[in-house]
Amino acid sequence: MPRKKKEEAPIRQESVQKLALEDIMADRFGRYSKYIIQERALPDARDGLKPVQRRILYAMYEAKNTFDHPYHKSAKTVGNVIGNYHPHGDTSVYDAMVRMSQDWKITTPLVDMQGNNGSIDDDPAAAMRYTEARLAKISNYMLADIDRKTVEWAPNFSDEKMEPTVLPARFPNLLINGISGIAAGYATNIPPHNLNEVVSACIYRLQNPECTLDEIMHIV
Repeated sequence: MPRKKKEEAPIRQESVQKLALEDIMADRFGRYSKYIIQERALPDARDGLKPVQRRILYAMYEAKNTFDHPYHKSAKTVGNVIGNYHPHGDTSVYDAMVRMSQDWKITTPLVDMQGNNGSIDDDPAAAMRYTEARLAKISNYMLADIDRKTVEWAPNFSDEKMEPTVLPARFPNLLINGISGIAAGYATNIPPHNLNEVVSACIYRLQNPECTLDEIMHIV
């Protein structure tokens, strides 16, 4: 019996795209810039937090590491944040956590840290294995009613959990604690303001919707 010849695989035609270097760079840098602006360096105006800060606060809230519970080791919190929500270096997460506890950098600390959390002279904080932390009492107002469909949620980096895209934030944290950050093409540097003055200005604005900026500036 004559043997059948094996069918030869069809020859694939390689396609070569000719693109202008300017178009390639614009596309790649545009996507990179969007990621840096939205996911790393700049805060959301609604809760005044960068993604890493928001993830730290939510991870502590999820672990019941709140002001009415005992302190947890900072290393445990950093591990939870990296493992569940923010897959970046532990140093950047811990540095953000330390900054939220320093009352000489922000007027109303969101994290209550026990141990050496640095100094006003820019001395570094102790390693995360030596310090302990929990949410400050005022952070309860940042996270209150988060489980009552008050904010939008999105899958985390591994699609295993859901995380809030913004916190409910019952007070204007962006103005009270301020923020600074540098992104691609954008930067922000908002100074902190007095908590009582900002809240008073908010109440005045609610009672007088047509008020001017000059009127607000008499309060803040």
